[in-house]
Amino acid sequence: MMRRFSAALVTIAACVVVSFAATPDGSGRADDPRLGLHATETPKPPSTSTPRGNDSCQHANDNECDEPTIGTGLCRTGTDNSDCRRLRAGIEDDSCQYANDGECDEPRIGTDSCVQATDATDCAAIIWMRNLNDSCDTSYNGVCEEPGVGNGACAARTDRSDCHGRERPATIDDHFYGRDDRVRIDPQQAPWRFMGSFTNGIGERCTATLISRDVIMTAAHCVSSEDGIHPDGTFAPAAGGPTARSIAYLISTTFDYQRFIETNEVDAHDWALVRLNRPLGEELGYASVRRFTRRELAAPQDVNLQQAGYSWDTGDLLSANIDCHPIQFYDDGAFAHACDTTQGDSGSGFLIRSGRRYHLVGVDSKFRSNPGGPAKSIAVGSGAFFDHVADFVAGRTGRPANSSPR
Repeated sequence: MMRRFSAALVTIAACVVVSFAATPDGSGRADDPRLGLHATETPKPPSTSTPRGNDSCQHANDNECDEPTIGTGLCRTGTDNSDCRRLRAGIEDDSCQYANDGECDEPRIGTDSCVQATDATDCAAIIWMRNLNDSCDTSYNGVCEEPGVGNGACAARTDRSDCHGRERPATIDDHFYGRDDRVRIDPQQAPWRFMGSFTNGIGERCTATLISRDVIMTAAHCVSSEDGIHPDGTFAPAAGGPTARSIAYLISTTFDYQRFIETNEVDAHDWALVRLNRPLGEELGYASVRRFTRRELAAPQDVNLQQAGYSWDTGDLLSANIDCHPIQFYDDGAFAHACDTTQGDSGSGFLIRSGRRYHLVGVDSKFRSNPGGPAKSIAVGSGAFFDHVADFVAGRTGRPANSSPR
């Protein structure tokens, strides 16, 4: 999902940041540059820099405090001063230019447009979530395992849902619709073993799903950036084992990255097919692609969707939604859904189970602003790309992954 980030771009699963305003038919320009893609995520590497000043850490000035104890711990104490000084002093104020606009603009819990602790009034209801996540391997097991309050099996601040509950303020920018219903799953079992991470040619990571023996489905923005197309990359199955390199790709000729991050006009074109150099699906299996049926389109809340992705706040393991549903289908082929997806889930597939088979019916994409209510999570319906799948799988279409057409 996409948002506007000020210094570091994280999450369009690597990320961009922008805001989208939905019109009745799902098209139109954005009216606020501060929302975002479910997007790609470029995880911050541990800092190895030698302190040379108050902001000497490589992660300094990204609006998020990265010092130990009060922040992410990626920087040494005293090397991320601009981002951490208010937290260190215990000061919460409204000094950000976007303060008092009714929207929390802090990193992770908001739009990422303000330095932490500079949007106090707008973030008051969700400040308790600052620097908390569910990255512990045993999160979502119903047992608090943080030091001091649990058995210490998890590091401090990494077992949020089990230690603090699953209820979430409606204003949170991660769009859990009042409650985080995600679960941990066994990546060795279907359909989760069909899934994995796709890291593109510039190091941005998204989620992807096997749809044939050697083809994965992801989002177009996961192979694109402001600098062009980057389809060369690596698919790593969630189940472990061998990885595979991309050798060909196909995206809609209508997709334009800049239009995508600035408007809603090409949302239904945010899909990408990627061919791999290894037939991983022969061992792992894969989902077939089908369209939503007329009955499903007529009654979206009766449709049971399953989804899993590499959410920014759940570590390197998949987090999953096993019982969520579409909210609204748009005329352009996109749809809004009530699944708890967030940054890092971009490109993940929405599956419907039929007996022992699984069908992919959509791909996770972005957030759209929703005046008067929580932002909507948007996906691309399979009807937008269904007609392209068979020819690509057969090798009749696609471009070499090492080519740069634009």
